[in-house]
This record gives sequence, structure tokens and C-alpha cells, in this order.
Amino acid sequence: MKIYLLVTAFLFTSFTFASDSDWGRTGHRATGEVAEQHLSKKAKAKVRELLDGMNLAFVSTFGDDIKSDPAYRKYSPWHYVNLEPGETAYSEEKANPDGDLVHGINTAISVLKDKNASKEEKEFHLKLLVHWLGDLHQPMHAGRGEDKGGNDIQVRWFGSGSNLHRVWDSEMINDFDMSYTELAHNTDKLSKEEIQKIQKGSVLDWMYESKQLANRVYDSVEVGEKLGYKYMYEWFPVVHDQVQKGGIRLAAILNEIYK
Repeated sequence: MKIYLLVTAFLFTSFTFASDSDWGRTGHRATGEVAEQHLSKKAKAKVRELLDGMNLAFVSTFGDDIKSDPAYRKYSPWHYVNLEPGETAYSEEKANPDGDLVHGINTAISVLKDKNASKEEKEFHLKLLVHWLGDLHQPMHAGRGEDKGGNDIQVRWFGSGSNLHRVWDSEMINDFDMSYTELAHNTDKLSKEEIQKIQKGSVLDWMYESKQLANRVYDSVEVGEKLGYKYMYEWFPVVHDQVQKGGIRLAAILNEIYK
């Protein structure tokens, strides 16, 4: 009986950690679904070919799914990016030598463009690219290294213990209580010009945008603060907007690769 309880507790803890590690499954899948809506016919066909018929939403959680496998441990720091305290510009020389989110996204893009890469390599990096574009638009993945992207900032969420990172990762999306398809298909209706504006820039530009948003998020709470309906009202539209941006920009990358 004790062994059963220990195993159950371990499985519950592992599942909770995995589901709260970034946008959470719903947020990542919504990002993938938004991207599907903006793929060119050629890009969509190539994605289906590489993924053996699966879509971007289905594979969007792959980056978290492999975290439990020691063989993929080197990819753990590739889910976030931190600048040195006082630094305002990203520098490869000062970046994490083990890699970071910017490095991960650029690596995945390079593999997908590489004519000599195998189908298996391309499939693997496409799955990671989908996930990492979601991570890039969760602002706390561009947060401060000293507090682990808000993980060390303890708050109360509707009366329960939480932290700032988790609130942004999953708790706002979970409490909004929509499926990923509902989230993806209830985004802002944008003009062609508005979509093109969102798609402009580079991975670094988008990282800086998330970094600026992260600074606003840090200023939005006090340690130990009780968060609830008011915080949801003020900030969930930003979460929803970031999910849409992530999907639109993911599609832009894939459309460019497979033009």
C-alpha cells in the first residue's frame, strides 16, 4: 500500500510539473492550431508529410513530453532565454553555453532548411520548433534568471499557493476553461496588413518583445499577493494575444522554409 501511494504521488508530481512547464498543453495546442490556419498550401502539405499526417497542434507538446527521457536532457535550457542583469541586448558570447530558446529555434530552422538532413532529423526539429515558438511567446520564458522566470515569486491564485511563472504558464488558460480549438478559433479577426505586421522581424525581435512584456508582468504583482478575477480580467487578453502571435509567427517561419 505504501509503495502504491509513493508511486501515485510521484506520477502526480511528474504530471503536474510537465503540464505547468510553459503554456501548458492547451496553450501549446492552441498555438499550433492558429499556425495551421495561416500555413500556405505548400507548407501544410510538407508539414503533413514530415509528421506522417499529424498536425501542428498534435505535436506541439513534444518538447515537454521528452523531458522525462535522459537522452534529451541537453534540450532543457533551450526552453527559455535570460539576459544578464543589466544587459539589454542578446549576445551569443554571453548566452548560456548549453543553449537557450533563441539558439533552439534557430537550430531547428537550420535543420529544416538543410537539404542533407534526414526526414527523422527534420521531423524531430519541426516538433521542437512548434513547441519553442509557443515558449517564446510565454513572457516568463524570457524572464529573469535569478528568479527562474518567476518560478521563485510566490503568489496566491484563487486562494491556492502558486507562483508567477505557473500563473502565466497554465493557470489563467486553465481557469478560462476553453479547449485549444476554442481558444484558437476565437482569436482576433486580423486584416492581411495586421498579420504581416505581426510576422515582421526576427526571432530576436520577438524575444525582445516578450522580454518587454515580462518586465510588465513582473511589475504586475507583489510577492505573496492574492490573485484572482481582477488579474484574469486585466491579463488574460494578453495571454490570448500571445498565443495568436505565436501561431502566426510559426506559420510565417514554415511558409518561408517551404515557399
